[in-house]
Amino acid sequence: MKKSEATRLNILQKAFELIYVKGYQTTSVDEIIATTQVTKGAFYYHFKTKDEMGLAIINELLINNFKSTFIEPLKNSDHPLESIYQLMYGILMENDFLKVEYGCPASNFTQEMAPWNIEFTKALNNLSAQWENAIIQCIETGKKNGSIKTDTDAKEIAVFVISGYWGVRNLGKLENSKSVYLIYLKGLKAYLNCFQ
Repeated sequence: MKKSEATRLNILQKAFELIYVKGYQTTSVDEIIATTQVTKGAFYYHFKTKDEMGLAIINELLINNFKSTFIEPLKNSDHPLESIYQLMYGILMENDFLKVEYGCPASNFTQEMAPWNIEFTKALNNLSAQWENAIIQCIETGKKNGSIKTDTDAKEIAVFVISGYWGVRNLGKLENSKSVYLIYLKGLKAYLNCFQ
């Protein structure tokens, strides 16, 4: 990796860490520069604006992590409902990167930026659509292999799972406790069992 590319990646990673803890709008470019120990000129060489950097965080950092964490585990599953449940359990209860007190990075960006910036809305919608499609494909596979009722509405399940996840992440952040995750997971298991 070239020095310029390494500097750009360092800015993105350090900025993401700050933003995840503090929020996007309350994190200043000066704080990012201080944390990365690059010059202001170096920051603006790589990113014309803070929003350009924010979009790069979504499109270059979040999307890769999102694919490996939220999408890949659903591919080629022989037991889709169990795979969806185990994915949610793992993300909520076992993932060391996603901290209960800070919520979900994609959800945080959505709440802070989607109402104000169309480019953020598009990037975040793309992220969400990829996850929705992965759940839908997983359910359709289960319908074909007979593990899920054939009249099951795959999109309904996808929307239920995703909205429940984003909602419970926010509740967890408010309570600073994973106990609410366990309540959600119990309800999710009962919901998913209806489709077997």
